[in-house]
Amino acid sequence: QVQLVESGGGLVQAGGSLRLSCAASGRIFSINTMGWYRQAPGKQRELVARITRGGSTNYADSVKGRFTISRDNAKNTVTLQMNSLKPEDTNVYYCAAAVVAYGSSGDYWGQGTQVTVSS
Repeated sequence: QVQLVESGGGLVQAGGSLRLSCAASGRIFSINTMGWYRQAPGKQRELVARITRGGSTNYADSVKGRFTISRDNAKNTVTLQMNSLKPEDTNVYYCAAAVVAYGSSGDYWGQGTQVTVSS
C-alpha cells in the first residue's frame, strides 16, 4: 500500500516562510508527477505547484516567484518552500503523486497539512 505523509505546516506571520515536505512509502517502482494542492473550506482544491520526474515545474500564478517546488527521486520526496507568505495562502495543503507501484499504481494524496498565515 502506498502512503504519502506530509509535514511542515503551521502558523506563520505574513512575510514569513514555511517548508512543506512529503514522503512517499510503499512498494514503489517509480513516481511520475508530484505536486502540492490546496483547498480552503467550501472551495475546490487547486494546484499550487507540480514537478515532473525530470524536474519540469509549473506554478499557480498566485505563488510564482514566492514558492519553489523540488523533489528527490531517490528518496521519493517532494518539498515546497514557501516564502513571502500572505494571509491568502492560508489553506490546507495536500501532497499528490502519480505512483507506479507493484500492484497499486495510481494517483495518491496525503492527509493534508494546515498552513495559517496571520496578518
